[in-house]
Amino acid sequence: LAVYPWVRALQRRQPTTPRALALHALAALLFGALWLAGEFVASWWWFGAEHASAMLMQTLLWRAIWGLVVYAAIATAFTALLQSRRARAAALAAAQAESALARAELAAISGKLNPHFLFNTLNTLLALIRKDAQAAEAALLRFSGMLRYVLDSKRGSADRVILADEVQFVRDYLALESLRLGARLQIDWRLDPSTLNDEIPPLTLQPLVENSVLHGVAPRVQGGSISIRSGRSAQDQGLELSVEDDGPGCDPAMVGDEPSAGRRGIGLAALQRRFAVDYEGRARLQVRTAPGAGFRVDLWIPQ
Repeated sequence: LAVYPWVRALQRRQPTTPRALALHALAALLFGALWLAGEFVASWWWFGAEHASAMLMQTLLWRAIWGLVVYAAIATAFTALLQSRRARAAALAAAQAESALARAELAAISGKLNPHFLFNTLNTLLALIRKDAQAAEAALLRFSGMLRYVLDSKRGSADRVILADEVQFVRDYLALESLRLGARLQIDWRLDPSTLNDEIPPLTLQPLVENSVLHGVAPRVQGGSISIRSGRSAQDQGLELSVEDDGPGCDPAMVGDEPSAGRRGIGLAALQRRFAVDYEGRARLQVRTAPGAGFRVDLWIPQ
């Protein structure tokens, strides 16, 4: 038992290996000396001083070795016990950290992707798994790619992405929405190839497309179409982006972030704030809409 506090102190301080071995060697010598002293006292008590001295001298070497072996066995056992406890504590801490990270990542995903989209997609995937496993696998790959893109943007690993990456993210999003909406969702891509390597903040285009899906296509029995364009400004070579749907549109006064009935353009104010910070007011956002005239958002981003 006297060995345990010593071993615990060594483990707590975590000395370097040479130092630990030296300290253990010193402790082993002290333990061996105490071991021999204890055996001498026991022999003296039972057999007398003369007999005890003679017996100790005759067996001094192997008794000393035996004392060292006993110390090594006890120290090894206690070291294994302490390391096992430390490993369990580390595993528990890692599990708690992973759980916290998962909760944070879920919050990040929920904050960047509409919760209704997440819920609808999972339900669609569940139904698809029962009907077409191969199609479900492809859809799951798209979904996991989207989540990875969102998490990377939330962690700040990239404050800019090339337009091609954002377009792929939007394509994955629309492919998953098409599983639910089918032929009701029509997409017209008009992308200037020279703009695909231009840099934009992540999650710039997708919220605009999601707005059109939610308000311009999904509520209508006949569905609708969304046009997504990119081009180069002839005047200043800036990047021009537009997202337009042929839905019912709305009164321009109803465009805003407040989630009240009839409002459109949820997230536009947040996008404008991002532009103000990222581009110091040089980026522009314009909304064009009217009742019965669809909804269009134009962006101009300096390069």
